[in-house]
Amino acid sequence: MTLQTKEAEKNYGRTKALQGVTFDIEPGNIYALLGPNGSGKTTWMKMAAALVRPSAGGVLWEGEPVCAKTRSDIAYLPTEDFFYSWMTVEEVGKYFADFFADFSMDRYRALCGQMELPEKQKVRTLSTGMRAKCRAAAAMSRAAKVYLLDEPFNGIDLLARDQIMNSILETSSPDNAVVISSHLVEEIESAVNRAIFFRDGRVAADLDIEELRAREGKSLADKYRELMQGKEV
Repeated sequence: MTLQTKEAEKNYGRTKALQGVTFDIEPGNIYALLGPNGSGKTTWMKMAAALVRPSAGGVLWEGEPVCAKTRSDIAYLPTEDFFYSWMTVEEVGKYFADFFADFSMDRYRALCGQMELPEKQKVRTLSTGMRAKCRAAAAMSRAAKVYLLDEPFNGIDLLARDQIMNSILETSSPDNAVVISSHLVEEIESAVNRAIFFRDGRVAADLDIEELRAREGKSLADKYRELMQGKEV
């Protein structure tokens, strides 16, 4: 099952957030989605999650445009909290279980245990890092075909990042694909095998990382610097 993006465009007034974007997300891969702020990464993720409608072109799942129905196969982890203030960590899991048939409460409880998330604690009282772990635990407890993770490591400490990354690696399989948007290029390089670079709303490169090392002798961070020279991260 391939998630196909074909000549996708998104305009917000005169601002072109995406311009003629074309690439495929295929199972068995962990992708890094890289680029400076404002390059179109989040807009593409929201489009693939059927939360933003394209101005032209679009994203296809199993040959059909993504829509509310495809959310049963495509899990999206936003940068923003999606919790209600009254929820406990446990109730976040129950909330997900109500919406997604593929959600595993057992898996969620196991991840919460690994990440030291107290199930009875109100999420509004959690630190930024703990809330990030709770969001990740909920998303990675689904048996989705594609996981879209928008800046899952943003603003959290090293140990919390390690815990989230471990949950991602445990969930990844030959039957699904994971896409991680992140500015922490060097930290995620060892976990991903493909990279898609966005710049100014366009795809600047779509690369196999092992081939990048073999053919060009460059790391993912080296290639990022080359492609984004002069751009602020």
